Amino acid sequence: MDQSIEEAMASLRPWIGRVRVIEDDIAMPMVRRIAAMLDLDPEAFRPGMELPPHWFSMFFADIARQSQLREDGHAIGGVVLPPIPMPRRMGAGRRLKVMGRLKAGEPAARRSEVVDIVPKTGRSGSIFVLTLRNTIEQGGKTVAVDEFDAIYREATPPGQKTTATVPAAAPTDHAWADTILLSETLVFRYSAVTWNAHRIHYDADYARSVEGYEHTVQNGGLTMQLMIDAALKRAPSELRALTARLSYPLWVGDPVSIRGAAASDRRMHVWTADKHGNLCGEMDLEFA
Repeated sequence: MDQSIEEAMASLRPWIGRVRVIEDDIAMPMVRRIAAMLDLDPEAFRPGMELPPHWFSMFFADIARQSQLREDGHAIGGVVLPPIPMPRRMGAGRRLKVMGRLKAGEPAARRSEVVDIVPKTGRSGSIFVLTLRNTIEQGGKTVAVDEFDAIYREATPPGQKTTATVPAAAPTDHAWADTILLSETLVFRYSAVTWNAHRIHYDADYARSVEGYEHTVQNGGLTMQLMIDAALKRAPSELRALTARLSYPLWVGDPVSIRGAAASDRRMHVWTADKHGNLCGEMDLEFA
């Protein structure tokens, strides 16, 4: 570990184990906005109604003041997340256990714990991996435990393209498939309901000129949301757990093919493919 990384870790280690609690009233206007964004009838949702098991990820937004935002739209390090000294942050993996469902219109809370911060060196240079554990509680009960990893990378030098994972071909032996257009309006609305100001998702000039992407980048949280939605249409019973990994970028404005195997032994494997057939993400779900 070089000296700069070790110096950074000296200030980051005290963050490990820190917990923040965010309260949310799961308000009906927000419930109905989320339903409309997912093309569901918003008026079908009523106070006290149990929500789909994975909707908790669209509540409990981290809130930073406008003056606390960086150029890329994320909060300055140390406001809501550790001050990791690398500017580019992207979601990577996720491990979820579901014990119940949120009820609309009733108070709830999210306990966010910094589980670990790990420096690594890979093909694209030095990175930090931040692992967070979110525990969702309502009515004195734990509804879900959601652990996920975020990768922090160095800035892309001006004029260069971002270093992307080498693409691999997506499997074609699926039992079912849904094709969804990742439209600008869908991604914008998801960013709005989750209070996500990361400019790579809506500012094409910034995404290309500053971060070196070819276009605006699909939001990984929305990708996982759509994968779960597609799987639940074919689910044998209630969702109880999942693991997921995003491996290759999707672009706003492109279609995505969500593919899956038939459920077997209360399990299902789901994956996504871009318009070129590249594998972009995988998910394994477990059912009751």
